[in-house]
Amino acid sequence: MRFIPVAVAASAVAALALAAVVPASAATSATASATASGTASGTASGVAAHAGKARVTGDVTLPAPALADFEPKLIKDDHGIKLGGVGSGLYPAGRAGEYWMVTDRGPNGLPEIDGEARRTFPVPEFTPAIVRVAVRNGKAAIKQTITLKTSDGKPITGLSNQADHDEKPYGWDGRKTLRFNPNGLDTEDIVVGPTGDFWLVDEYSPSLVRVRPDGRVLARYVPEGLELEGAGYPVRETLPRIFLSRQQNRGFEGLGISGDTLYVALQSPLANPDLATGTSSKVTRILTVDVRTGKPTGEYAYSFEDAFAFDPKSKSQNDMKISSVVGLGNGRILVEERTDNVARLYTADLRGATNLLGTKYDLPSTDPSLESVLRSTVKPLHLSRRGRMGCRGAGCLP
Repeated sequence: MRFIPVAVAASAVAALALAAVVPASAATSATASATASGTASGTASGVAAHAGKARVTGDVTLPAPALADFEPKLIKDDHGIKLGGVGSGLYPAGRAGEYWMVTDRGPNGLPEIDGEARRTFPVPEFTPAIVRVAVRNGKAAIKQTITLKTSDGKPITGLSNQADHDEKPYGWDGRKTLRFNPNGLDTEDIVVGPTGDFWLVDEYSPSLVRVRPDGRVLARYVPEGLELEGAGYPVRETLPRIFLSRQQNRGFEGLGISGDTLYVALQSPLANPDLATGTSSKVTRILTVDVRTGKPTGEYAYSFEDAFAFDPKSKSQNDMKISSVVGLGNGRILVEERTDNVARLYTADLRGATNLLGTKYDLPSTDPSLESVLRSTVKPLHLSRRGRMGCRGAGCLP
């Protein structure tokens, strides 16, 4: 598994990295995300604020077990693949040097087969899992694994949920069609709530997921109108319908918590009213959700920087993404914006921003959409730059 050094290919900032950046009072809320790389080894980078900038303070290696060793009761043939995506999210586990982490949906690819890009799952029986990792003396080790389960204890998968909403799943060769699985989750970030339950975000619906300490899904909160049938756990349509128009593989990515409020960040702008608008837009959305009910209490516009100014290597505005969110309290969050080459931290203030929940911007019929034009009557989150991630090695930008 791999945690990529933050400004080289900044798929993420590790929890220990964000804990070093945020104020001490917010360090317990540190969280982060990283994408699956499928590689056998790598580093987790620590980042600290210094003279208004962010800098790398240290690297920690986490050895990657074979998938069949990671989930021996579930996986018989891992095709030689090791655990590569255990850093989709991290959160302090209570003890010094220990962190809760969450895997993504498991190994997958997007090869072109017969002129068509197909989403492949070489190990379709992989079950997304929550992992407790301990960091001691510059080394990290997995201490506990909690696989995600349905209400009756059956393992879920990372497979796509629904036809016409998700990508069709294929086997390892891109030719055998797999069944859609309504229980499947593409998990991306994790926090621990006041009662000790885990909260995760998922890219498929997109959805917010509440999980018991034993891994059983208590509830999955999805956009209105999803009509997900056959799931082995409660599915509640509490989120605005407009979130059904998320781009493929660009659903909820960042999750933070402060008090009784969850902060849920959409990775990229919605494809609203169409994909072309979404891929060129600079406006994504952040929800606030009551941790006690799973119901949204606010919805806000978040305006990205221009991709080409942010990262000269960018090829389109859609290269910009939100990767991580940390709740700082008093209506403020720490946000990581990134491309594949550059990452920056921002303090975002919701106070004074326009609450869009329940307004015309939640309606697909609104023209122009929020993603098309950010009207002067809509105030996005106010951003203050905390600094660019430090970078080591080839690929770093000046």
